[in-house]
Amino acid sequence: MKKIIFFGRTGCGKTTLVQAMRGEAATYRKTQSIDHFDVVIDTPGEYAEVHSLSRAIALFSYEADVVGLVLSATEPYSLYSPNITGMVNREVIGIVTHIDSPDANPDRARRWLELAGCKKIFYVNSLTNEGVEDILAYLKSSDQKE
Repeated sequence: MKKIIFFGRTGCGKTTLVQAMRGEAATYRKTQSIDHFDVVIDTPGEYAEVHSLSRAIALFSYEADVVGLVLSATEPYSLYSPNITGMVNREVIGIVTHIDSPDANPDRARRWLELAGCKKIFYVNSLTNEGVEDILAYLKSSDQKE
């Protein structure tokens, strides 16, 4: 199975998605440092939000086979620059979270992830596990460039 690293703003659902992928109950906890698990690396939102910490993202992405850009469907703007995936020498996928929220706009989040350069995009509700198995199946597949 390929290893994935998640990047995204604070509160976008990275840690809850990690818990869902690992079969754990969803409990809120603030990720304070880079957390390595069997097939996933969880990062604090500040690493994507604060320029001086962003260098750590580049360093830790080398420990993964796939980079997952996580974007909440409730975000008022995208943190990701257009074509940012071109700067990474790993497969980059987009993950839209919080799709069940009353103010969610998953199509807008998808468009932002496509603009960033993501070719493969998953829609996830980590509390009901909707879409979680799709990500796990993708990580298990040998042909990642579907």
